Amino acid sequence: MVSTTTQTEMPVLERLEPVHTRGLQRVFGPLRILLGFTFLWAFLDKLRALGFSTGRAADGTIAFFGDAAWIHGASPTAGAIGFGLKGPFADTIQSITGYQMTATGPTVSGWIDWLYMASLLLIGLGLITGVMTRLAAFGGIAWLAVFYLGTSIWPEHNPFVDEHVIDAVVLVALVLANAGRYWGLGKIWQRVSWVENRRWLC
Repeated sequence: MVSTTTQTEMPVLERLEPVHTRGLQRVFGPLRILLGFTFLWAFLDKLRALGFSTGRAADGTIAFFGDAAWIHGASPTAGAIGFGLKGPFADTIQSITGYQMTATGPTVSGWIDWLYMASLLLIGLGLITGVMTRLAAFGGIAWLAVFYLGTSIWPEHNPFVDEHVIDAVVLVALVLANAGRYWGLGKIWQRVSWVENRRWLC
C-alpha cells in the first residue's frame, strides 16, 4: 500500500519540488530575488532618474530626479535606441520602435516606452515575490535576447558570451527549478485553485 501511494504521488512531488536539497533551494531562492532586483532597479532608475543609468551626465554629474526621469516626460528607451544600438540588427530594431532623430534628440514611439517599463516592473516583481515566476522568467529572457542582439552582439570582451547570455541561462534554470517556491510566495500562489492546473502561471 505504501509503495502504491509513493508511486502515485511522486510525479506530483517532482513537479512541485524539482530541487530536493535544501542547500540548492537556498541558492535558487536568493538567485531569483537578486536577478529580479536587477529588473526592478532598472525600472526605478529610469522612472525617477536615480543617477545610475539614468540622470548621469557625460561629465559625471548627476541630476537626481531630474529631467531624464520617465515621470518627467523623458523616454527611457530613446537614448539607447538612438545611440546604443550596434551590429546587424540595429536598423531592424530602430524601424520597429519608430526611431527618429529630431532637433531635440532621438525619439521613439510611445508604446515601446510603456512596454519596456511595464515589462521591467512586472518581471522584477514576479521574480522577487515568486509569483508567476515562469512568466517573469520568459519575459526576462525575451528582453535579454533583444538587449543582446541590439547592443551586445558582438560582446566587447568575449567573442560570444556576456552577462545577457548568462542571465538568460540563469532564468531558464529558475524555471526548471520552480524557484518561486523558495524564499518567495510561490508555494502559496501555486495552491490557488485556478493556478494549480495552469503551470504557465506558476
